[in-house]
Amino acid sequence: MDERDWLSERFQDHRSRLRGVAYQMLGSVSESEDAVQEAWLRVSRAGAADVENVGAWLTTVVARVSLNMLRSRNRRREQPLDPRLPDPIITPEGSGPEDEAIVADSVGLALLVVLDSLTPAERLAFVLHDVFAVPFDEIAPMIERSPAAARQLASRARRRVRGEAPAPDPDLAQQREVVDAFLAASRNGDFDALVAVLHPDVVLRADGGARRSRATMTVRGAHEVARRAALARRLAPFARPALVNGTAGVVAIPGGTVLSVLGFTVVEGRIAALDILYDPDRLKDLDVTMLDK
Repeated sequence: MDERDWLSERFQDHRSRLRGVAYQMLGSVSESEDAVQEAWLRVSRAGAADVENVGAWLTTVVARVSLNMLRSRNRRREQPLDPRLPDPIITPEGSGPEDEAIVADSVGLALLVVLDSLTPAERLAFVLHDVFAVPFDEIAPMIERSPAAARQLASRARRRVRGEAPAPDPDLAQQREVVDAFLAASRNGDFDALVAVLHPDVVLRADGGARRSRATMTVRGAHEVARRAALARRLAPFARPALVNGTAGVVAIPGGTVLSVLGFTVVEGRIAALDILYDPDRLKDLDVTMLDK
């Protein structure tokens, strides 16, 4: 086996991790694939003759590519979209232990929204260190900072994350009970029941994209979110349970067309965040055929 074939096999071995790094940096499935492909082009040209830790090296390369893409995106964006939700990762919901593994390895929509509010350097420092355990000595050269400065960036990002994206309850079955209670209350137009299942400081973020800009909003507080949910009760009969970024969520599919994806963050038995993607241009590319099985 020549060096290129050997390197190709090692790259495939690490592809899942590399996609995870790119997705958490970019929040976009298509851009993540582009970043991984660009990383492969770079490493295949460079070769790995002098590389001791191939996995760490590949992670560094895809992180650098993702950082450059993120900086370029931020320069092009004249006005930030508020909010602009990341691409959801949808998987069928079952009852086996594999679901627990999905929850453990996933990054929820609420966390990705907060990550999108960080500077590129803060995001890279947090994602690489806190999620993928990359040492600050290796992170620092990527952002042209000292290890101590990289540590400070990650710490600043961590405080932001803890304040705005609390960790969801780990029990998926309990998450589903709360989401089902929310759907039942919404279907019945039961305002009091909706308020009861929502955290007092719940935040609802909806992204309708360019074609449904009126649906784009951020709403805070249990009573206001409950009012919005009651108005949308016509969608409840079309809701199909799914894992959305590893947590209990819902895909609304009236007439076989995906109308919305709802991701829930359940904290201490109540919904602390509700993220809804309405954008038809992005929803049309989602593969939800697995939900019919």
